[in-house]
Amino acid sequence: MTATPTDFLALALDAPGEPPLRPLPAAVAELLRSLDAPPRLAAHLRAVHDVAVELTDWVRDRYPELGVDRDGVLFGSATHDVGKVLHPEELTGAGSAHEDAGRELLLSRGFPPSLARFAATHASWDDPVVTIEDLLVSTADKVWKDKRVPSLEDRLVKALAAATQREPWEEFLALDDVLARLGAGAGPRLAFQSAFPVYT
Repeated sequence: MTATPTDFLALALDAPGEPPLRPLPAAVAELLRSLDAPPRLAAHLRAVHDVAVELTDWVRDRYPELGVDRDGVLFGSATHDVGKVLHPEELTGAGSAHEDAGRELLLSRGFPPSLARFAATHASWDDPVVTIEDLLVSTADKVWKDKRVPSLEDRLVKALAAATQREPWEEFLALDDVLARLGAGAGPRLAFQSAFPVYT
């Protein structure tokens, strides 16, 4: 029996992965099913979301005074590329059309602007109005594949140092340590994503 796109999407959403990947929030998984999302997109969103859980929990434990919106970060990481349903060419090539398209798609499905924004802000970390939550989604979207972006990490370090009144170098070392640990798991996450086809 030949697997269908629906079968692959179900596997991308539900297969445990190795090492196991956390499931996406139920509302996001249902959204992806209703959109017949490309299986590779669902696998990518799971990988980024899984990293975001670890990163956000680290921030919450180390910086309790920040009051980070954990649910917002996890929703944002789970939907940041949802606009690629409408721009599937950006699953395998460069492009930013999916950013605004993703925000509009989420708004049209009834998600509030406070959550839909992540689809548009995940590549805009240099914007002066981005929040710590936006920076965490952007960071998870890079480090899941062990990509390090100094300008993004500098923004995050400044935000963390400002919140704690600790020296930026101290926050840099702490962040560098956690990102190195998360990046070390990139191989299995990349293999999980690559196991799923891109259907246009």
